Amino acid sequence: MQNRKVEIAAIGTYVPDRIVTNDDLSLTLDTSDEWISTRSGIRERHIAENGHCTSDLGAVAARRALEAAGVRPGELDLIITASLSPDMLFPSTASFISGLIGADGAAAFDLSAACTGFIYALAAGSSFIASGQSETVLVVGADVVSKMIDWSDRSTAVLFGDAAGAVLLRPAASDGAGIVGFELGNDPSGTGELSLPAGGSRLPASAETVAEGLHYLKMNGREVFKFATRIIVSSARQVLAENGLEVGDVDLFIPHQANIRIIDSAARKLGFPPERVFSNLDRYGNTSCASIPLCLDEAVAGGRLQNGDLALMTGFGAGLSWGSCLVRCGEIKRAGERDA
Repeated sequence: MQNRKVEIAAIGTYVPDRIVTNDDLSLTLDTSDEWISTRSGIRERHIAENGHCTSDLGAVAARRALEAAGVRPGELDLIITASLSPDMLFPSTASFISGLIGADGAAAFDLSAACTGFIYALAAGSSFIASGQSETVLVVGADVVSKMIDWSDRSTAVLFGDAAGAVLLRPAASDGAGIVGFELGNDPSGTGELSLPAGGSRLPASAETVAEGLHYLKMNGREVFKFATRIIVSSARQVLAENGLEVGDVDLFIPHQANIRIIDSAARKLGFPPERVFSNLDRYGNTSCASIPLCLDEAVAGGRLQNGDLALMTGFGAGLSWGSCLVRCGEIKRAGERDA
């Protein structure tokens, strides 16, 4: 079996045009810009228009990544989509994206690890290339969480936004650049802390589940906060140690964008100064599986990540799941503006 090094060759992202500010939310919720921003760090979020679903956003990001890399959809071997808001329970959102971009014949499947999903999908896609089974893999992280939340529930309505990000994986062109390593894990004792209870085989859809609001995202914010501030630190330390690296070797830390207090706490415990931590939470909110690729794209565009730099990406989510990835950046090509 081969063990080839894998690189992120290109990236594409997409956010909807519609912006909902904290002041907008204060018109219908008992809240304010000050209340939301001081507790979460979020000031606005992008929301998909009615009729637009996860595959619609994911397909735009996918096309942009392919365009940046100069790759035709027919050249793809595999599409992996990470999402907590799939178009349907089945078929896969990856299959819908495949059809939208014209990648007929490419293998396609979804991966469900909530907000950690992009890291998990990156690990899976990398394994296909490292083993020699695939040459060109598209990993998509996309979510339209706005359709999964109760907009009258202040505890969740203020937190989430919609977005998509896609990266194209290929065998590394040089020995220097490429994915260095992963650390993944899950604590099943926390399955009830963050979930969407109804609609699956455990609690099938019924008039009662709809009436009780069980098709909306449910979160124990206090417990998720405690978990996140602990697990980001331990996962980051573990992936660094396993690869013979230290915090000082990392040029940019990209944590999942859920809450600024979680980000600040983790960065402080790990010893990252503010200039080596990336956050765009204030402008997008928690975009779930799109969070990390959205940050990665902006970091590359803004010169915060350059050829040869080491990035540490860490996520956490329902499960309760977590994951970290170390990437030595090569020339990550990007499609440019996201607002088409």
